[in-house]
Amino acid sequence: MALFLSEADVYAVLTMSIAIEAVESCFRRLAEGTALTQPRRRLHYAQRSFLHYMAGCDLAAGHVGMKIYTTSPNGPKFLVPLYRVETGELAAMIEADFLGQMRTGAASGVATRAMAREDSRTLAIIGTGLQARTQLEAVALAGRFETIRAFGRDKTRREKFASEMSERLKATVTPVDSAEKAVRDADVLITMTNSVNPVVDGKWLKPGMHINAAGSNFAQKAELDAKAVLWCDVIAVDCLEQAKMEAGDLIQAFDGDESRWNDVREISQIVAGKTPGRKDDREITLFKSVGITAEDIATAARVLELAREQGLGREIRMWQGEKGSAPLRADSF
Repeated sequence: MALFLSEADVYAVLTMSIAIEAVESCFRRLAEGTALTQPRRRLHYAQRSFLHYMAGCDLAAGHVGMKIYTTSPNGPKFLVPLYRVETGELAAMIEADFLGQMRTGAASGVATRAMAREDSRTLAIIGTGLQARTQLEAVALAGRFETIRAFGRDKTRREKFASEMSERLKATVTPVDSAEKAVRDADVLITMTNSVNPVVDGKWLKPGMHINAAGSNFAQKAELDAKAVLWCDVIAVDCLEQAKMEAGDLIQAFDGDESRWNDVREISQIVAGKTPGRKDDREITLFKSVGITAEDIATAARVLELAREQGLGREIRMWQGEKGSAPLRADSF
């Protein structure tokens, strides 16, 4: 039988520390070749409505699966079906909105640990939505920040965000009234917005900065202007193949020059120590995150393990067949 896990079940067991550990292990296994990921595909079936689907496999965790979700005017609906590698049996069906927020934040946390300067003390974030919360939590865990600044276009929303995140992080998060004020002199920057046009001007960047750009996964959207991207000395992505389709920040900055992709690295290679995250403290580094299913599979596998230990979820029977009927054979088709 498979285990059905609701959003409440996932929330009960998944912490940011667990998500970071799962995603970091996933990146190491991608570098080893024991984890696999396939880029996202999108089916546009109605105005402002899409079906998105992406597949991945984590042999070490023993699971293969997908993340499949819809986005529409009614909001997103996320689901991860998780299968056992050895038997092909369905192990779990997991509601995956919170799971996705956590693994996306965790990826930026892992990248910060691997690419930012060790003496980074000032952290800035542009964006104050749900995803921004897990971004800030994960990156804050990855360093020893003394100053944290947050900017969002809506004053009431950014002040609420700063207050709530100050409580969650047990550190002062200061709201500021412009993106430039957030970015200037920051050691680490996070962008997590739904903006179509750039929210970061390259002239605001300083030597030694690390950037996590996580808000855009459409070619038509960019949070960083071309100058900001082109000034980066090291650029990493979670999946090169997928980034070439979805990383609008890079696609627009490269402006059709395919040779620029030759210098883009995959974060798995940096985490595994196969290529450096930076060579010196003056380099500007960028992790452009588009989100890959291998992260979802690794995190979902850990959630499933913890849920079983704690007796959470609901068992569901599938493919049992009616009493007295013969099961279908693979060679029947």
